[in-house]
Amino acid sequence: MTSVSTLAGTALPELWRPSRGKTGMVCLIAAESCIFLTFVVAYLFYIGKSATGPQPAQVLELGLVIVNSIALISSSFTAIAAVRMLERGEQKKCWMWLAITIALGAFFVGGTIWEWSGLMSDHALYPTTNLFGTTFYSLVGLHLFHVIVGLVLLSTVLVLGLLGCVKSRHTNAFDLVSWYWHFVDAIWVVVFLTVYVIGR
Repeated sequence: MTSVSTLAGTALPELWRPSRGKTGMVCLIAAESCIFLTFVVAYLFYIGKSATGPQPAQVLELGLVIVNSIALISSSFTAIAAVRMLERGEQKKCWMWLAITIALGAFFVGGTIWEWSGLMSDHALYPTTNLFGTTFYSLVGLHLFHVIVGLVLLSTVLVLGLLGCVKSRHTNAFDLVSWYWHFVDAIWVVVFLTVYVIGR
């Protein structure tokens, strides 16, 4: 009887207790998801309500955006490969995959800036132009900010790794960083569907 109560009172809570790192990252992702949800709802609410042009269908092109999307989504797979390589102790391969992940993310950032440059120079679409401009740059810009934050985190891991400060025992911590990157990628799917499919 004593052993059963001990098992129920002590062992099981210890067994099912999540790590503080995972709990913190899940809470962060949940909070960030709520912020993005607010911006997505605002974008959908104001579709077609701009009193002046340009309108989404007149200026948004899918070519570059699709290439950007493929690059960003692919980076999730390279991030997974990097984590697995570190777990196996194959650090050189880990840093290679991580560098590819960062390069793909940087390509996405460059592509987004290129898109914005075209929208501003060719179509005079600025955040203050109309409701579409305001909500577009707010939503896509919020995501771009998170991509940059993710790149800073991944780059920090890469630099520390190349300096020999990151070992196999740090796999769990690195995995949590990759969780954030996967979140950024998943959010882009929502943003892409909202802006370039539904809102266009």
